[in-house]
This record gives sequence, structure tokens and C-alpha cells, in this order.
Amino acid sequence: MSKTVEFYFDLGSPATYLAYTQLPKICKQTDSQLIYIPILLGGVFKATGNASPATIPAKGLYMFKDLDRYAQRYGVALTFNPNFPINTLMLMRAVTGIQLRHPERFHAFIDCLFHALWVEGRNLDDLATVASVLTQNGFDPQEILALTADEAVKAALKDNTEKAIKRGVFGAPSMFVDDELFFGQDRLEFVIEALS
Repeated sequence: MSKTVEFYFDLGSPATYLAYTQLPKICKQTDSQLIYIPILLGGVFKATGNASPATIPAKGLYMFKDLDRYAQRYGVALTFNPNFPINTLMLMRAVTGIQLRHPERFHAFIDCLFHALWVEGRNLDDLATVASVLTQNGFDPQEILALTADEAVKAALKDNTEKAIKRGVFGAPSMFVDDELFFGQDRLEFVIEALS
């Protein structure tokens, strides 16, 4: 039986975006299954006492240079979003809702949002901008907004986040192979080793 990678993610993390661009290829090469688990990074930070590296000016400056290096290595576009950090509560509820209610559209949905945030640098804190991005990509903004208010969707995102914290997740991206945690897109080589 092939192994699985459980990918705990929040759209608002540029490192998560980079991991997201690589994990499908890694799983294909290692004949592994990729399981997407949306979480709320703000909730993880609050529960664990962690914070974005960007909150420390010198570390934030270094982090974005380092992410650029990885984007070049991976051959993917990365734009520093001038609206960073993004409040992703509504977005991650939408992602969770699509995963629960319309799983066949899940990949297209996260593709368009990751692209809007980390390639186009769009302000997804702004509802009108979110609506525009969704419409351009064939999604009904009103339907998505309704999903974000669905109590079962809210509960699922909260549950995912709480379970992640119990497993030792303190940031994103976090990946599990079996019960081994790998944190950060710069740990993908260890993910490959664990899958091989």
C-alpha cells in the first residue's frame, strides 16, 4: 500500500504556497497519496504561542529572500503580497466548504486562490476582490459566501485546526508521513525520503 502525505495548510502562508506547488509532483514520483487538510493558521499561532517570522523585521526580510530562492529553484512564480499578512478565516472556511460540499472542484478552487495571493498579489482581505477572483475562475461568490456561514463547515475547520495542534502542528506548511511531522517547505527533501 502506498504512503500518504497529510498536508496541513493555510492559503495565507507563502511557504505553504511553495510546498503546494511541489507536493503533487513529489507524491506522483513516490506513488503516494496527498491528503489536503485545511487549518486556520491564526488559530494554530494563538494556541501554540507561535507567530509569523514576518513579525520580526530582520527575520521577515530574510524569509522573503529565502522564499524567492526556493521559488527560483522550483521554477514557480512568487510575488510578495503587499497585503501580507492576510486574515484567512473566511478563505479557509470557503476552502473547507468546497472540500466538504464540492470535492470535485477543490483543486481548481485552491489553485485560483493561491495564484491570486502569491502570483498576482491580490488583496483577498477585500470581499470585492475575492468575488472578482472567484467569478473569473468560474465560481459563484454568493454560493461560496454561503458556505463560509455554514455551521458544519465552520465546525470542520475548527476541528481540523484543533486536531493539528494536538498532533504537534505549530505552523504551516506542516506535513505528516505516518506520524512523523515535517514543518516548512524547506523540509520537502525529508518528506521525499520518508516516502521512499
